[in-house]
Amino acid sequence: MRKTLFMVCCLLSMTAVAQENAEVSVSNRYTSVVPDNTKVYPSKRPPVDERLFTSEAVEAKIREVQKLLSGNPRLAWMFANCYPNTLESTVHYRIIDGEDDTFVYTGDIPAMWLRDSGAQVWPYVQLCAKDEKLRKMLRGVILRQLKCINIDRYANAFNDGPTGAGWQSDATDMQKDVFERKYEIDSLCYPVRLAYWYWLVTGDASIFGDVWLQAVENILKTFKEQQRKDGLGPYHFYRVTDRTYDTVGWGGYGAPVKPVGLIASVFRPSDDRTSLPFLVPSNFMAVSSLKKMAEILTKVNAQTAKAVECTALAAEVEAALKQYAVVDHPKYGKIYAFEVDGFGNRLLMDDANVPSLLGMGYLGDVDLHDPIYQNTRRFVWSEDNPWFFRGKAAEGIGGPHIGYDMIWPMSIMMKCFTAQDDEEIRWCMRTLLKTDAGMGFIHESFNKDDASNYTRPWFAWQNTLFGELVLKLISDGKADLLNHL
Repeated sequence: MRKTLFMVCCLLSMTAVAQENAEVSVSNRYTSVVPDNTKVYPSKRPPVDERLFTSEAVEAKIREVQKLLSGNPRLAWMFANCYPNTLESTVHYRIIDGEDDTFVYTGDIPAMWLRDSGAQVWPYVQLCAKDEKLRKMLRGVILRQLKCINIDRYANAFNDGPTGAGWQSDATDMQKDVFERKYEIDSLCYPVRLAYWYWLVTGDASIFGDVWLQAVENILKTFKEQQRKDGLGPYHFYRVTDRTYDTVGWGGYGAPVKPVGLIASVFRPSDDRTSLPFLVPSNFMAVSSLKKMAEILTKVNAQTAKAVECTALAAEVEAALKQYAVVDHPKYGKIYAFEVDGFGNRLLMDDANVPSLLGMGYLGDVDLHDPIYQNTRRFVWSEDNPWFFRGKAAEGIGGPHIGYDMIWPMSIMMKCFTAQDDEEIRWCMRTLLKTDAGMGFIHESFNKDDASNYTRPWFAWQNTLFGELVLKLISDGKADLLNHL
């Protein structure tokens, strides 16, 4: 989801650095089409000796799923390519000062996004109780994310140490450890989501030490500053660029807001700046994250006062969402706006990147049966959403980051994750299978009329998310449906 201008200017050199650092060659694995006429699908995974990380539990799961999907060899092949992609091509696990430490690339950019890394490894957590090596790797991701928050609570992406790589020329308080400093609410939420789930699965509370407590303080401080009750706060951002959504107006602080209890997010999960700073899906994710933090602080840290602080802030934001985020739409009834400002202005749209309005049901930030969410779901998957596209190849949601007519498979996966109808699931899975351009991987986006016109052949988040979706459908008893697509 990152930096179209950056990719255009620097793709060749960045890819070379990524390959050198990752020791995994992308070569033609992500770009060569596999003929479909023989129904034989050669693996697109890296050779065993080139894989950055392997897990016996993941390998066993791949074998299990391939056997279950014997009636759909193409889906079984795509699952085997995509599900381990994060492990094999982006995970750098080591032990530093006696502690697990894992640095995770996004794929074709050798930097670690807090959001992406948390989402990339999420589908492996359910297996880590059976695999100590995998558990330690995941523990390392969490500890690294917490350290990153404590380095710069307003940054979204980090270098592997103080290398000085990335957007050092941006007009904001950059550090050499920081690759990019776009403040996004969800960058502080994804690490909490991952840590909480890891704790529930493993029972390992060792991640909730002093580094965690410092990160909690930083998250709370940031959220309260960005409620904008006492001024604009310390964060500002400006970039010299010809891409409107890559820089921030009004002195780098964004559009004005009225302090109503919501939290401002200067940028979206797409890394595009917000139009109205109260980004609704991210505020919903903040509420969920604050509640998770409160539970951990109570049950593990015995920090009752700090837990109460988290709970109180969650309640305030939740109440403000009910008052300011709901819009009476003439066609769909009550729906959630995408962005608001507290003055009564609302932006009605959705972006493919998660958290999104559609993705709130996947994240668990709203109940799937919430009638306002269901109305919103119908709205965002329609041409009444300005970033919904329908064409010869498919239909789905994109966003300003890539622009007109480009659909993100992530939106189709979110539709499938939140579907409650077999026909809808069947359509989503068929669409994902036919829009990979014959590569066996999920791309960042593709043209609505031609899936061979796509962006980012190597994007680990979408690949691993596809694996997660297949596992979820099998767990839901949909194996027969998948075998008869």
